[in-house]
Amino acid sequence: MSKELSPAIKPQNLGTPAEGFAGRWRLLVGLAVLAGALGYFAFLAFQSATVYFYTVGEISEQEATPDGRTVRVGGKLVPESFHRADGSTLANFALTDGTETLAAIHNGILPDLFFNEHSEIILEGAHVPGEPFVSERVIVKCPSKYAAMEEEAG
Repeated sequence: MSKELSPAIKPQNLGTPAEGFAGRWRLLVGLAVLAGALGYFAFLAFQSATVYFYTVGEISEQEATPDGRTVRVGGKLVPESFHRADGSTLANFALTDGTETLAAIHNGILPDLFFNEHSEIILEGAHVPGEPFVSERVIVKCPSKYAAMEEEAG
């Protein structure tokens, strides 16, 4: 009685080392392509989410904002510069960084802190040199640290 190996474990059915390496190579290439694609999509998502921030003086030196992009500009409200017609949501005002001013337009509701003399105002929108900054969104930094300073001084 001779014992014969089953066909599944015969040496000729185990495959060559080159065949095992080819399978690993395909797996590594697939993983590299997948990692590259995920990295590319992460880069695109991060790039579209970035918004450049400028001071009033810096924005005056910039070229026009490309279509579809927004920038942020920060400053303080110039006293007595705010104008809005009765019953309108279109507001005209100016921001300053202490040395330069920037005319701005915003169509919409403004936060109450917008009119606080200590508030830092950040406008998000489009910039075209020589024209008022067209604001799509207004962000007002809370002036609570200034209120605490005034109480200590008083």
